[in-house]
Amino acid sequence: MSKIGKLPITIPPAITVNLSGRQLTVSNSQDQLQLTIPTQIELDIKDNLITVTRLSEAKKVKSNHGTIRALIQNMVTGLQTPWQKNLEILGTGYKAALSGKKISLTVGFIKPVDIDIPADITVSLDGDTKINISGIDKAKVGQLASNIRKVRPPEPYKGKGIRYKDEFIKLKPGKTAKTDA
Repeated sequence: MSKIGKLPITIPPAITVNLSGRQLTVSNSQDQLQLTIPTQIELDIKDNLITVTRLSEAKKVKSNHGTIRALIQNMVTGLQTPWQKNLEILGTGYKAALSGKKISLTVGFIKPVDIDIPADITVSLDGDTKINISGIDKAKVGQLASNIRKVRPPEPYKGKGIRYKDEFIKLKPGKTAKTDA
């Protein structure tokens, strides 16, 4: 049995969960998230608990068991408190700007790089170099943060580029001056 898959999920009072056929809907007063449950996975919803069980011991079903449970837990958690990712931009002249539903990154290329922001994701800037991304869907928040970071990942010599807030970049030593021996 899956260690993660067998754990029950507690439903907080502000969250409602509905299962119609294979479609699971998790919602609060403002937002809702949906997930399609695979055929060999069963959900049991009672007493503010969701229990995920599998009907087969096939390899594909076993691998989906813990994944589906984690996805449901992430949906419930995201509706309670939004998921957040924080990025920082390091480098001379590197900066970010918001314009409508786009974020414009000036990171050493000839033209600024524009990235579209999905409808249910909120992006805010602290100054020009700190980007805060938040939203109810963990996958969308992480994917947007990854797409922004891919524009200019931190380089290993000076550390210039876009990195996650708490990311540690091990810097390589540069060329050393030639000494006469």
